[in-house]
Amino acid sequence: MTARLRKLAHRLVAATAVLPALLAAPGAVAAPSEPAPSAVVGGGRLGQSGVQVSPSAGAPALPGDLTGQSWIVSDAATGDVLAAYNPHLRLPPASTLKILFADTVLPKFDRNAVHKVADEEIQGIGPGSSLVGIKENLEYRVEDLWRGVFLSSGNDAVHVLAHMNGGVQRTVAEMQARADALQARDTTVISPDGYDMDGQLSSAYDLTLFARAGLRNPDFRTYCATRSAMFPGAVDRNTGQRGSFGIANTDRLLGKYPGLIGVKNGTTTNAGSTFVGAAERNGRTLLVTVMHPASYQKVYDETAELLDWGFSAAGKVQPVGRLADDLPAGDAEPTAPAGEASGLPEPPPHLSPSTPAASAASAASAASGDGTDWIGVGGWLAVVAVGAVVGAWALTVLRRRTV
Repeated sequence: MTARLRKLAHRLVAATAVLPALLAAPGAVAAPSEPAPSAVVGGGRLGQSGVQVSPSAGAPALPGDLTGQSWIVSDAATGDVLAAYNPHLRLPPASTLKILFADTVLPKFDRNAVHKVADEEIQGIGPGSSLVGIKENLEYRVEDLWRGVFLSSGNDAVHVLAHMNGGVQRTVAEMQARADALQARDTTVISPDGYDMDGQLSSAYDLTLFARAGLRNPDFRTYCATRSAMFPGAVDRNTGQRGSFGIANTDRLLGKYPGLIGVKNGTTTNAGSTFVGAAERNGRTLLVTVMHPASYQKVYDETAELLDWGFSAAGKVQPVGRLADDLPAGDAEPTAPAGEASGLPEPPPHLSPSTPAASAASAASAASGDGTDWIGVGGWLAVVAVGAVVGAWALTVLRRRTV
Protein backbone atom coordinates (compact mmCIF):
# COMPACT_ATOMS: atom_id res chain seq x y z
CA MET A 1 0.00 0.00 0.00
CA THR A 2 2.84 2.37 0.83
CA ALA A 3 4.57 1.71 -2.52
CA ARG A 4 1.32 2.38 -4.43
CA LEU A 5 0.68 5.59 -2.53
CA ARG A 6 4.24 6.77 -3.11
CA LYS A 7 3.88 6.10 -6.87
CA LEU A 8 0.56 8.01 -6.99
CA ALA A 9 2.04 10.99 -5.20
CA HIS A 10 5.00 11.23 -7.54
CA ARG A 11 2.75 10.99 -10.57
CA LEU A 12 0.56 13.81 -9.32
CA VAL A 13 3.55 16.02 -8.63
CA ALA A 14 4.96 15.25 -12.09
CA ALA A 15 1.63 16.06 -13.75
CA THR A 16 1.43 19.32 -11.84
CA ALA A 17 4.91 20.27 -13.07
CA VAL A 18 3.98 19.60 -16.71
CA LEU A 19 0.71 21.54 -16.73
CA PRO A 20 2.27 25.03 -16.80
CA ALA A 21 4.03 24.05 -20.04
CA LEU A 22 0.69 23.05 -21.53
CA LEU A 23 -0.76 26.39 -20.54
CA ALA A 24 2.06 28.15 -22.34
CA ALA A 25 1.04 26.38 -25.62
CA PRO A 26 -2.75 26.02 -25.67
CA GLY A 27 -2.71 25.00 -29.34
CA ALA A 28 -1.00 21.76 -28.35
CA VAL A 29 -4.03 20.56 -26.41
CA ALA A 30 -6.75 21.76 -28.78
CA ALA A 31 -8.73 18.79 -30.09
CA PRO A 32 -11.24 19.77 -32.81
CA SER A 33 -13.91 17.18 -33.54
CA GLU A 34 -12.77 16.97 -37.16
CA PRO A 35 -9.85 18.32 -39.24
CA ALA A 36 -10.22 21.87 -40.51
CA PRO A 37 -11.02 21.95 -44.27
CA SER A 38 -8.56 23.45 -46.71
CA ALA A 39 -9.28 27.12 -47.28
CA VAL A 40 -11.72 27.80 -50.11
CA VAL A 41 -12.65 31.23 -51.42
CA GLY A 42 -16.25 31.80 -50.41
CA GLY A 43 -16.31 29.18 -47.65
CA GLY A 44 -15.41 25.56 -47.05
CA ARG A 45 -18.72 24.08 -48.21
CA LEU A 46 -18.17 25.49 -51.69
CA GLY A 47 -15.10 23.29 -51.99
CA GLN A 48 -17.07 20.12 -51.29
CA SER A 49 -18.40 17.96 -54.11
CA GLY A 50 -22.09 17.56 -54.78
CA VAL A 51 -25.08 19.78 -54.06
CA GLN A 52 -24.68 22.22 -51.16
CA VAL A 53 -27.89 23.64 -49.68
CA SER A 54 -29.16 24.24 -46.12
CA PRO A 55 -32.97 24.42 -46.20
CA SER A 56 -35.08 25.67 -43.32
CA ALA A 57 -38.73 24.91 -42.70
CA GLY A 58 -40.87 25.61 -45.74
CA ALA A 59 -37.99 25.78 -48.21
CA PRO A 60 -38.78 24.50 -51.71
CA ALA A 61 -36.89 21.52 -53.10
CA LEU A 62 -34.21 22.15 -55.69
CA PRO A 63 -35.06 21.21 -59.29
CA GLY A 64 -34.46 17.50 -59.73
CA ASP A 65 -33.53 17.39 -63.40
CA LEU A 66 -30.38 19.54 -63.46
CA THR A 67 -27.60 18.35 -65.77
CA GLY A 68 -25.04 21.16 -65.44
CA GLN A 69 -21.58 20.02 -64.37
CA SER A 70 -21.41 23.10 -62.17
CA TRP A 71 -23.89 25.75 -61.02
CA ILE A 72 -24.43 28.36 -58.32
CA VAL A 73 -27.32 30.52 -57.07
CA SER A 74 -26.48 33.68 -55.14
CA ASP A 75 -27.84 37.00 -53.95
CA ALA A 76 -26.16 39.86 -55.79
CA ALA A 77 -26.65 42.37 -52.96
CA THR A 78 -25.65 40.35 -49.91
CA GLY A 79 -23.26 37.93 -51.61
CA ASP A 80 -24.98 34.97 -49.93
CA VAL A 81 -24.72 31.71 -51.87
CA LEU A 82 -28.12 30.04 -51.57
CA ALA A 83 -27.15 26.76 -53.22
CA ALA A 84 -24.34 25.39 -55.34
CA TYR A 85 -23.09 22.32 -57.15
CA ASN A 86 -19.32 22.00 -57.70
CA PRO A 87 -19.02 25.82 -58.01
CA HIS A 88 -15.20 25.81 -58.03
CA LEU A 89 -14.92 23.17 -60.77
CA ARG A 90 -12.57 24.63 -63.40
CA LEU A 91 -14.09 24.43 -66.89
CA PRO A 92 -13.70 26.25 -70.25
CA PRO A 93 -15.80 29.44 -69.96
CA ALA A 94 -16.51 30.19 -73.65
CA SER A 95 -17.82 33.71 -74.29
CA THR A 96 -18.89 34.21 -70.70
CA LEU A 97 -15.23 35.25 -70.21
CA LYS A 98 -16.27 38.43 -72.05
CA ILE A 99 -17.85 39.46 -68.74
CA LEU A 100 -14.35 39.74 -67.28
CA PHE A 101 -13.18 41.53 -70.44
CA ALA A 102 -15.91 44.12 -69.94
CA ASP A 103 -15.14 44.45 -66.21
CA THR A 104 -11.55 45.24 -67.18
CA VAL A 105 -11.81 47.44 -70.28
CA LEU A 106 -15.27 49.04 -70.32
CA PRO A 107 -14.45 51.80 -67.76
CA LYS A 108 -11.48 53.01 -69.82
CA PHE A 109 -13.17 54.59 -72.84
CA ASP A 110 -15.92 57.18 -73.25
CA ARG A 111 -18.93 55.56 -74.90
CA ASN A 112 -19.15 58.40 -77.44
CA ALA A 113 -15.49 58.22 -78.48
CA VAL A 114 -14.91 57.30 -82.14
CA HIS A 115 -12.27 54.84 -83.32
CA LYS A 116 -11.14 54.06 -86.87
CA VAL A 117 -10.43 50.35 -87.19
CA ALA A 118 -7.08 49.31 -88.67
CA ASP A 119 -6.81 46.06 -90.60
CA GLU A 120 -4.46 44.44 -88.07
CA GLU A 121 -7.01 44.96 -85.29
CA ILE A 122 -9.35 42.34 -86.77
CA GLN A 123 -6.66 39.81 -87.68
CA GLY A 124 -5.75 36.73 -85.65
CA ILE A 125 -9.34 35.99 -84.63
CA GLY A 126 -9.96 32.28 -84.12
CA PRO A 127 -11.69 30.39 -86.95
CA GLY A 128 -15.39 29.89 -86.38
CA SER A 129 -15.60 32.86 -84.02
CA SER A 130 -18.84 34.74 -83.60
CA LEU A 131 -18.55 38.14 -85.31
CA VAL A 132 -20.62 41.30 -85.38
CA GLY A 133 -19.23 42.35 -88.78
CA ILE A 134 -16.64 45.09 -88.21
CA LYS A 135 -14.82 46.35 -91.31
CA GLU A 136 -11.34 47.89 -91.51
CA ASN A 137 -10.83 51.60 -92.28
CA LEU A 138 -14.27 52.48 -90.92
CA GLU A 139 -15.11 54.46 -87.80
CA TYR A 140 -17.12 53.08 -84.91
CA ARG A 141 -18.27 54.62 -81.69
CA VAL A 142 -17.18 52.83 -78.54
CA GLU A 143 -20.79 52.15 -77.56
CA ASP A 144 -21.33 50.40 -80.91
CA LEU A 145 -18.33 48.18 -80.23
CA TRP A 146 -19.69 47.23 -76.82
CA ARG A 147 -23.08 46.36 -78.32
CA GLY A 148 -21.17 44.10 -80.69
CA VAL A 149 -19.56 42.43 -77.67
CA PHE A 150 -22.72 41.94 -75.60
CA LEU A 151 -25.40 41.31 -78.23
CA SER A 152 -23.52 39.43 -80.97
CA SER A 153 -20.71 38.13 -78.76
CA GLY A 154 -18.46 39.53 -81.48
CA ASN A 155 -14.85 38.46 -81.16
CA ASP A 156 -13.99 41.11 -83.75
CA ALA A 157 -15.38 43.81 -81.44
CA VAL A 158 -13.37 42.36 -78.54
CA HIS A 159 -10.15 42.45 -80.57
CA VAL A 160 -10.69 46.06 -81.66
CA LEU A 161 -11.29 47.18 -78.07
CA ALA A 162 -8.29 45.13 -76.91
CA HIS A 163 -6.06 46.91 -79.46
CA MET A 164 -7.44 50.24 -78.27
CA ASN A 165 -6.40 49.11 -74.78
CA GLY A 166 -2.79 48.54 -75.82
CA GLY A 167 -2.99 45.14 -77.46
CA VAL A 168 -4.30 41.63 -76.85
CA GLN A 169 -1.47 40.50 -74.57
CA ARG A 170 -1.69 43.59 -72.39
CA THR A 171 -5.44 43.16 -72.14
CA VAL A 172 -5.08 39.48 -71.18
CA ALA A 173 -2.62 40.45 -68.44
CA GLU A 174 -5.00 43.13 -67.14
CA MET A 175 -7.90 40.68 -67.19
CA GLN A 176 -5.89 38.21 -65.12
CA ALA A 177 -5.01 40.97 -62.66
CA ARG A 178 -8.67 41.96 -62.46
CA ALA A 179 -9.66 38.34 -61.80
CA ASP A 180 -7.09 38.16 -58.99
CA ALA A 181 -8.44 41.38 -57.47
CA LEU A 182 -11.95 39.90 -57.52
CA GLN A 183 -10.60 36.76 -55.77
CA ALA A 184 -11.48 34.68 -58.82
CA ARG A 185 -8.77 32.11 -58.15
CA ASP A 186 -10.13 29.46 -60.54
CA THR A 187 -9.63 31.63 -63.63
CA THR A 188 -6.75 31.49 -66.11
CA VAL A 189 -7.03 33.94 -69.00
CA ILE A 190 -5.39 33.11 -72.34
CA SER A 191 -7.57 35.03 -74.81
CA PRO A 192 -9.73 38.11 -74.18
CA ASP A 193 -12.78 36.77 -76.04
CA GLY A 194 -13.19 33.33 -74.43
CA TYR A 195 -12.24 31.44 -77.58
CA ASP A 196 -11.21 27.85 -76.83
CA MET A 197 -7.54 27.86 -75.81
CA ASP A 198 -5.50 25.25 -73.96
CA GLY A 199 -5.41 26.14 -70.27
CA GLN A 200 -8.13 28.80 -70.43
CA LEU A 201 -10.44 27.96 -67.53
CA SER A 202 -12.85 29.52 -65.07
CA SER A 203 -15.62 28.36 -62.73
CA ALA A 204 -19.26 29.07 -61.96
CA TYR A 205 -18.14 30.84 -58.78
CA ASP A 206 -15.68 33.09 -60.63
CA LEU A 207 -18.07 33.92 -63.47
CA THR A 208 -20.62 34.97 -60.84
CA LEU A 209 -18.02 37.28 -59.27
CA PHE A 210 -17.40 38.87 -62.68
CA ALA A 211 -21.13 39.38 -63.29
CA ARG A 212 -21.70 40.86 -59.84
CA ALA A 213 -18.85 43.33 -60.37
CA GLY A 214 -20.03 44.20 -63.87
CA LEU A 215 -23.58 44.97 -62.81
CA ARG A 216 -22.26 47.75 -60.56
CA ASN A 217 -21.36 49.63 -63.77
CA PRO A 218 -24.46 51.33 -65.31
CA ASP A 219 -23.06 50.99 -68.85
CA PHE A 220 -22.42 47.27 -68.36
CA ARG A 221 -25.95 46.85 -67.03
CA THR A 222 -27.39 48.72 -70.03
CA TYR A 223 -25.45 46.76 -72.65
CA CYS A 224 -26.19 43.33 -71.19
CA ALA A 225 -29.90 44.16 -71.00
CA THR A 226 -30.17 45.45 -74.59
CA ARG A 227 -32.27 43.12 -76.72
CA SER A 228 -31.59 44.61 -80.15
CA ALA A 229 -29.79 47.51 -81.81
CA MET A 230 -28.69 48.93 -85.14
CA PHE A 231 -25.01 48.42 -85.96
CA PRO A 232 -22.98 50.58 -88.39
CA GLY A 233 -22.47 48.89 -91.75
CA ALA A 234 -20.40 49.49 -94.84
CA VAL A 235 -20.37 52.58 -97.06
CA ASP A 236 -22.55 52.37 -100.15
CA ARG A 237 -20.31 52.86 -103.19
CA ASN A 238 -23.05 54.50 -105.19
CA THR A 239 -24.41 56.96 -102.66
CA GLY A 240 -21.41 57.35 -100.37
CA GLN A 241 -23.75 56.90 -97.44
CA ARG A 242 -23.03 54.50 -94.64
CA GLY A 243 -25.68 51.93 -93.91
CA SER A 244 -26.58 49.96 -90.82
CA PHE A 245 -28.03 46.59 -89.95
CA GLY A 246 -29.87 45.10 -87.02
CA ILE A 247 -28.28 42.89 -84.37
CA ALA A 248 -30.08 40.93 -81.66
CA ASN A 249 -28.96 39.65 -78.28
CA THR A 250 -28.21 35.91 -78.41
CA ASP A 251 -29.37 35.53 -74.77
CA ARG A 252 -32.53 33.40 -75.18
CA LEU A 253 -33.91 34.30 -71.74
CA LEU A 254 -33.77 38.06 -72.29
CA GLY A 255 -37.30 39.33 -72.78
CA LYS A 256 -38.77 35.93 -71.89
CA TYR A 257 -37.87 35.35 -68.25
CA PRO A 258 -39.68 37.89 -66.00
CA GLY A 259 -37.28 40.38 -64.48
CA LEU A 260 -34.21 39.14 -66.33
CA ILE A 261 -31.50 41.79 -66.45
CA GLY A 262 -29.28 39.77 -68.76
CA VAL A 263 -25.51 39.24 -68.48
CA LYS A 264 -23.90 36.73 -70.90
CA ASN A 265 -24.15 33.38 -72.65
CA GLY A 266 -21.43 31.38 -74.35
CA THR A 267 -21.00 28.25 -76.43
CA THR A 268 -17.89 26.60 -77.89
CA THR A 269 -16.87 23.07 -78.82
CA ASN A 270 -14.84 22.54 -75.63
CA ALA A 271 -16.99 24.56 -73.26
CA GLY A 272 -20.38 23.35 -74.37
CA SER A 273 -22.98 25.87 -73.22
CA THR A 274 -22.45 28.27 -70.34
CA PHE A 275 -24.71 31.02 -69.07
CA VAL A 276 -24.59 33.71 -66.41
CA GLY A 277 -27.94 35.32 -65.73
CA ALA A 278 -29.20 38.00 -63.36
CA ALA A 279 -32.85 38.66 -62.58
CA GLU A 280 -34.69 41.05 -60.27
CA ARG A 281 -37.94 40.42 -58.44
CA ASN A 282 -39.49 42.35 -55.53
CA GLY A 283 -36.29 44.31 -54.96
CA ARG A 284 -34.06 41.21 -54.84
CA THR A 285 -31.45 40.49 -57.51
CA LEU A 286 -30.28 36.91 -57.95
CA LEU A 287 -27.35 35.59 -59.97
CA VAL A 288 -27.30 32.12 -61.49
CA THR A 289 -24.42 30.55 -63.39
CA VAL A 290 -24.77 27.18 -65.15
CA MET A 291 -21.82 25.51 -66.88
CA HIS A 292 -21.82 22.57 -69.27
CA PRO A 293 -25.34 21.08 -69.09
CA ALA A 294 -26.45 18.24 -71.35
CA SER A 295 -27.46 20.47 -74.27
CA TYR A 296 -27.50 24.04 -75.57
CA GLN A 297 -31.13 24.70 -74.66
CA LYS A 298 -30.78 23.21 -71.20
CA VAL A 299 -28.42 26.00 -70.11
CA TYR A 300 -31.37 28.39 -70.38
CA ASP A 301 -33.97 25.99 -68.99
CA GLU A 302 -31.85 25.15 -65.96
CA THR A 303 -30.96 28.79 -65.33
CA ALA A 304 -34.67 29.66 -65.33
CA GLU A 305 -35.44 26.77 -62.96
CA LEU A 306 -32.70 27.82 -60.54
CA LEU A 307 -33.84 31.45 -60.63
CA ASP A 308 -37.40 30.34 -59.85
CA TRP A 309 -36.10 28.24 -56.98
CA GLY A 310 -33.90 31.07 -55.68
CA PHE A 311 -36.72 33.58 -55.51
CA SER A 312 -38.97 31.03 -53.77
CA ALA A 313 -36.22 29.94 -51.37
CA ALA A 314 -35.03 33.40 -50.34
CA GLY A 315 -35.32 33.67 -46.56
CA LYS A 316 -35.97 29.92 -46.24
CA VAL A 317 -32.43 28.64 -46.66
CA GLN A 318 -29.23 29.33 -44.78
CA PRO A 319 -26.28 30.53 -46.92
CA VAL A 320 -23.77 27.82 -47.79
CA GLY A 321 -21.07 30.33 -48.71
CA ARG A 322 -20.35 33.89 -49.75
CA LEU A 323 -19.32 35.75 -52.89
CA ALA A 324 -15.92 37.22 -52.15
CA ASP A 325 -15.44 40.98 -51.97
CA ASP A 326 -12.84 42.82 -54.05
CA LEU A 327 -9.38 42.90 -52.55
CA PRO A 328 -8.01 46.32 -51.57
CA ALA A 329 -5.60 47.74 -54.13
CA GLY A 330 -2.11 46.33 -53.72
CA ASP A 331 -3.08 43.17 -51.82
CA ALA A 332 -1.14 40.23 -53.19
CA GLU A 333 -3.20 37.37 -51.78
CA PRO A 334 -6.94 36.72 -51.58
CA THR A 335 -8.85 36.69 -48.34
CA ALA A 336 -12.07 35.06 -47.28
CA PRO A 337 -15.13 37.36 -47.28
CA ALA A 338 -15.84 39.34 -44.15
CA GLY A 339 -17.89 37.33 -41.72
CA GLU A 340 -17.04 33.98 -43.34
CA ALA A 341 -16.09 31.57 -40.60
CA SER A 342 -15.41 28.48 -42.70
CA GLY A 343 -11.89 28.92 -44.07
CA LEU A 344 -8.63 30.76 -43.78
CA PRO A 345 -7.35 33.02 -46.60
CA GLU A 346 -6.48 30.93 -49.63
CA PRO A 347 -2.95 31.46 -50.96
CA PRO A 348 -1.98 29.03 -53.70
CA PRO A 349 -1.45 26.16 -53.07
CA HIS A 350 -4.35 25.45 -50.73
CA LEU A 351 -3.43 25.62 -47.07
CA SER A 352 -3.22 22.17 -45.51
CA PRO A 353 -3.85 21.57 -41.81
CA SER A 354 -0.40 19.95 -41.65
CA THR A 355 1.51 23.03 -42.81
CA PRO A 356 3.29 25.32 -40.31
CA ALA A 357 0.93 28.16 -41.26
CA ALA A 358 -2.11 26.04 -40.49
CA SER A 359 -0.60 24.88 -37.20
CA ALA A 360 0.07 28.48 -36.22
CA ALA A 361 -3.50 29.40 -37.15
CA SER A 362 -4.79 26.52 -35.02
CA ALA A 363 -2.75 27.67 -32.05
CA ALA A 364 -3.97 31.23 -32.49
CA SER A 365 -7.54 30.02 -32.72
CA ALA A 366 -7.22 28.03 -29.52
CA ALA A 367 -5.61 30.96 -27.71
CA SER A 368 -8.50 33.19 -28.73
CA GLY A 369 -10.98 30.92 -26.93
CA ASP A 370 -13.05 29.95 -29.99
CA GLY A 371 -14.20 26.66 -28.47
CA THR A 372 -11.60 24.27 -29.92
CA ASP A 373 -9.77 24.02 -26.55
CA TRP A 374 -12.67 22.50 -24.62
CA ILE A 375 -11.32 22.83 -21.10
CA GLY A 376 -10.04 26.39 -21.30
CA VAL A 377 -7.28 28.17 -19.41
CA GLY A 378 -9.41 28.49 -16.29
CA GLY A 379 -9.99 24.74 -16.26
CA TRP A 380 -6.28 23.99 -16.47
CA LEU A 381 -5.57 26.38 -13.59
CA ALA A 382 -8.08 24.48 -11.48
CA VAL A 383 -6.40 21.19 -12.41
CA VAL A 384 -3.01 22.61 -11.39
CA ALA A 385 -4.37 23.71 -8.00
CA VAL A 386 -6.09 20.40 -7.28
CA GLY A 387 -3.05 18.43 -8.41
CA ALA A 388 -0.75 20.42 -6.15
CA VAL A 389 -3.01 19.97 -3.10
CA VAL A 390 -3.50 16.23 -3.66
CA GLY A 391 0.20 15.69 -4.33
CA ALA A 392 1.20 17.53 -1.16
CA TRP A 393 -1.32 15.59 0.92
CA ALA A 394 -0.11 12.27 -0.46
CA LEU A 395 3.53 13.06 0.30
CA THR A 396 2.61 14.15 3.87
CA VAL A 397 0.79 10.87 4.48
CA LEU A 398 3.75 8.96 3.13
CA ARG A 399 6.16 10.69 5.43
CA ARG A 400 3.93 10.01 8.48
CA ARG A 401 3.66 6.32 7.61
CA THR A 402 7.37 5.88 6.99
CA VAL A 403 8.59 7.72 10.10
